[in-house]
Amino acid sequence: MQAMFRGDFAEAWRISDAVQLRRRNERIDCTHWPRHQQFIWDGTPLDNRGVLVRCYHGLGDTIQFVRLLAPLRSRVQHITLWAQPQLLSLLQHLEGVDVLLPLHEAMPDSHHDVDIEVMEIPHALRLDLCDIPQHVPYLHVPLADVRLPDALCIGLVTSAGAWNSSRSVRDEALQSLASIEHVSWFSLQFPIAKPPFPMQTLACEDIAVMASRMRALDLIIAVDTMQAHLAGALGLPTWLLLNANADWRWMRERNDSPWYPTMRLFRQQRQGEWDQVIREVKSALKEFTRERDIRSAGCTASSD
Repeated sequence: MQAMFRGDFAEAWRISDAVQLRRRNERIDCTHWPRHQQFIWDGTPLDNRGVLVRCYHGLGDTIQFVRLLAPLRSRVQHITLWAQPQLLSLLQHLEGVDVLLPLHEAMPDSHHDVDIEVMEIPHALRLDLCDIPQHVPYLHVPLADVRLPDALCIGLVTSAGAWNSSRSVRDEALQSLASIEHVSWFSLQFPIAKPPFPMQTLACEDIAVMASRMRALDLIIAVDTMQAHLAGALGLPTWLLLNANADWRWMRERNDSPWYPTMRLFRQQRQGEWDQVIREVKSALKEFTRERDIRSAGCTASSD
């Protein structure tokens, strides 16, 4: 894991070969484990084979790693993507997929030669940091017809849910955002919950619909959630609020992400202290607003 934090993927794959794949080849039965803990791929080469890609982790994990299906498809004969039903409408035009099926408890009705979990694809491809596809958007939805005020319109996600509450920002730490002038806030929190201060909600159970609404916003500010991955995959300006012990995919000591070119990272310095993060966000918003006003003035001058 430390190799992944450093961005040394080659070392991570070497360790995985020596430890994880060796263990998997001992034929340990993991079918009774929770789905997201089951290992699927045993190191079998994927080239020139029919591949079933299983999405056993979270929605955000699927959104992040489906970008790798296009380069995988160039090496294999056929890809069946077995994905969460909530994502099917979002993934139906995804490059690299031959068949898209809803994930369920039984086995899928699909012929394939080898199985792999979607988060195992980087290992199978021997992905290096510089090999991560940078093209965004790689998910495509139409722009929603929503009426927004003539202000800086920002989508906000502040809770990561009960399974990892350390990713969530306390409501009291967010109160100062409500007083920022010329900003209209919109909740993208799903499941829909009471926002930290009054705002309209654009969240929706249909993730493709919510994605369309997100496209109408100027900026997305979110904690580490599915919505953050969705905004990054759509190529939207996104600010990600990270706790001090953030996941490996966000690496260490950097304010950008090789996974999402339009994303900026704001990190806690000490675990649980969000006040410093919110102060940095407020300062960055002043600069973001100033740059937006300059661009708007330039467009007005050009039209004249």
